[in-house]
Amino acid sequence: MSARPVLFPLFLKLEGRTVLLVGGNQEVEWKIPGLLASGARVRLVSPTVAAGIRTFVDTGQVSWEQREFVAADLDGATLVIALHENNAVNEEIYREADARGVLCNIVDQPERCHFYYPAVVRRGQLQIAISTGGVSPALASDIRRDLESQYDSAYEAWVDALGNARERVLRDVPRSPRRTKLLKRIASKSSFRSFSRRRAAAKETL
Repeated sequence: MSARPVLFPLFLKLEGRTVLLVGGNQEVEWKIPGLLASGARVRLVSPTVAAGIRTFVDTGQVSWEQREFVAADLDGATLVIALHENNAVNEEIYREADARGVLCNIVDQPERCHFYYPAVVRRGQLQIAISTGGVSPALASDIRRDLESQYDSAYEAWVDALGNARERVLRDVPRSPRRTKLLKRIASKSSFRSFSRRRAAAKETL
């Protein structure tokens, strides 16, 4: 059995970049909300689309070209995410993307993927991504559920407050051991507990 590649984890800025989707099925549809939330420009190529995708098209959030894929569709794309009913087309998309240096994900076909979708816990700006390198998505989902209970909705507000506090420290305190200590203190568990108590008390007074 050949060794599996070691994956490089990263969070990608897609704002203003083109992401190409190929295929109008539900598996492709599920990728759209996250792409739109990241600010990506979403283009879709498919002869037909599911009803949910048509909603995105009708509201102008997704640009749809009603036809089959051609290699030129990859021009200017940062990523391509696809799942065609014909595996020969999936292979063509992957091969063309690979040749052009465009990162490709053929849904549920790890051998035709440059990247995998992780299981993600989202709390506003806080995102925790879990991956098993495509070996066991079910395990990644189980770990995500554990983390969702550990990092509840309070973390969303706290991370926003933490960002504001960090900006003030960086602006007002010169680079020094004191500034480093302050930055660690405001991001500590005790700081989160204090924030949570203040937040709870404020809710009780409403």
